[in-house]
Amino acid sequence: MLVKQVSVFLENKSGRLADVSRILGENNIDIRALSIADTAEYGILRIIVDKPDYAVQILKEKGFSVRTTEVIAVGVADKPGGLLETLEILKQANIPIEYMYAFIGNIEKDKAIVILRVDDTQKAIQVLQENGIELYPSSKIYNL
Repeated sequence: MLVKQVSVFLENKSGRLADVSRILGENNIDIRALSIADTAEYGILRIIVDKPDYAVQILKEKGFSVRTTEVIAVGVADKPGGLLETLEILKQANIPIEYMYAFIGNIEKDKAIVILRVDDTQKAIQVLQENGIELYPSSKIYNL
């Protein structure tokens, strides 16, 4: 139920994001979701790609600092307040969310996909499944 997220550490210099995008494109690696967090000096590009291990290998070969992190892909109702149920379940279980972002893809009609990073992924998976929240395996996410 875990999805590999690729995190790329980027200097805040013009063109660095374009460089990553070009490298991925030239190697036929498709970005499924992304998030960028930055400070004055650097940024962290978090991406879900269809070939995460290959992306890490290629980006490291090109001199980028890269690592993978396990995240959870959650299906939520694609309507106002649709995310609330998932957030309330995690809140009641005392599972803090480190960060989250939306996924660019459509698995089912009227479903949105949210990527969650939490401290205790196994506990979060268990609690979410016990409460009927749909989780998507990496195979489904990578092949959208």
